[in-house]
Amino acid sequence: QVQLVESGGGLVQAGGSLRLSCTASGRAFSDYTMAWFRQAPGKEREFVSISWSDARSSYTDSVKGRFTISRDNAKNTAYLQMNSLKPEDTAVYYCAAEYGSIISTNWDSYDYWGQGTQVTVSS
Repeated sequence: QVQLVESGGGLVQAGGSLRLSCTASGRAFSDYTMAWFRQAPGKEREFVSISWSDARSSYTDSVKGRFTISRDNAKNTAYLQMNSLKPEDTAVYYCAAEYGSIISTNWDSYDYWGQGTQVTVSS
């Protein structure tokens, strides 16, 4: 079992930055694929970014060049650095984990989820 706790959300003006953190407890963090999803009001949960244990990463097109996912396996923590934020980035952001190396942008592929953290970007 893995427990995930997110932090770092908040209110920021357009063009600003936030860094989200996701700290895991439980089994070896380095064995997990980590991902970030977000869900805006009235919309489905959507994939944002993924990080594999070998440090490879991938992003949805709308955040490429603005968001950076990283992980510190020694601290059992994944991060999402969000720069040049836009009002359309407003959502609840969730980190997710799945044991092993998976290649999936579907939220139902992940067994472990954080509680979510609100990100609000004002125009």
